[in-house]
Amino acid sequence: MTMSTNPLVEGESDGLEQTALDLASLGIVAALKKEHAGPNLPEMKPKSPAPVREHGPARVIALCNQKGGVGKTTTTINLGAALAEAGRRVLLLDFDPQGALSVGLGVSPYELDLTVYNLLMQKGVTIEDVLVKTNVTGLHLLPSNIDLSAAEVQLVNEVAREQTLQRALRSVMDYYDYILIDCQPSLGLLTVNALTCAHGVIVPLECEFFSLRGLAMLIDTIEKVRDRLNPDLELEGILATMYDARTVHARQVLSRVVEAFGDKVYDTVISRTVKFPETTVAGEPITTWAPGSGGAKAYRALAREVLAR
Repeated sequence: MTMSTNPLVEGESDGLEQTALDLASLGIVAALKKEHAGPNLPEMKPKSPAPVREHGPARVIALCNQKGGVGKTTTTINLGAALAEAGRRVLLLDFDPQGALSVGLGVSPYELDLTVYNLLMQKGVTIEDVLVKTNVTGLHLLPSNIDLSAAEVQLVNEVAREQTLQRALRSVMDYYDYILIDCQPSLGLLTVNALTCAHGVIVPLECEFFSLRGLAMLIDTIEKVRDRLNPDLELEGILATMYDARTVHARQVLSRVVEAFGDKVYDTVISRTVKFPETTVAGEPITTWAPGSGGAKAYRALAREVLAR
C-alpha cells in the first residue's frame, strides 16, 4: 500500500510515530514561551486543580473561530469529556446548524424533536426538554440541527436579541461547572449571542498561515462585544491544533502565535492524528474511545490548564 508523502495528510504516519509526535508536542509551547520570555524569567507551571466539593456557578466558554475545520467541535467534545472526567459537571451546547457536535456524541440531528432552536425561539420549551445525557458521566448535551439556521434570521426582530442565549441558560448556571459552546464558523448573530453570554473564549487555531489572518478579525470582534455587550468577556486562551512537528511551516506559525500572544497560548498542543476521525464515527470522545492515546492525554492536559486558569 502506497503512503502519502504529504506530511499534512491525515493518517500518513503509523500509530507509534503519531503517538510520539503527540507526546513530543505537549511541551513545545512551554519551551517557546521560555525562549521568548528570556533566560531570567521563571517558567510558570499550572497548579493541580483542587478536588470538587460543590458545583456551580458555571463558567461559560465559547469555542470560536470564523474559519471552519480548525478543531472547534473536536475540542469542545474532548475538553468537555476531560473536564467531566476530572469530576466537573459539563454542559456542551451545539450552536452550529450543521450539528457536528451532536453527531460527534452519537446523536442523530435529524431524529430530534426539540433542539437548541426550540429553546431559543419557542416559549415554554425548557433546557430539560432539550437536554441529552451522553455516555460520559457528568457530561450533558444541548443538541442542534439545520433548524438553528432559521434563528439567525428570526433573532433580528427580537428585543435584546444578543442576550437570547444568555436568558435561556440562566436556569442551569448554578448546576454546571462549565458550559462549552461550539460556535459556527462565522461571526453572525448566533456567535454574537454566544460571546455575549460567555465569560471567556477559547480559539482553536490551526497551525497554518491563513489561520493567522482570520485571528485578528476574531480578536476585533471579541473586543467589540466586550465594549458594547459583555464587559466580562475575555480571551481565555488560544489552542494550537492540527500541529505536525515535522513541518517547518507548522513550527513557524506556532512560534509566531506564542510570540504575539504569550501566556494566552495554552502549553498543550493538539497534534494531527487519525484517532479523531475515528471518534466521530464511534460517536464518543477520544478519552473513552482511545483513553491511552496521545490525543486523549493532550486533552486531559488542556483540561488541567483550563481548571488551573
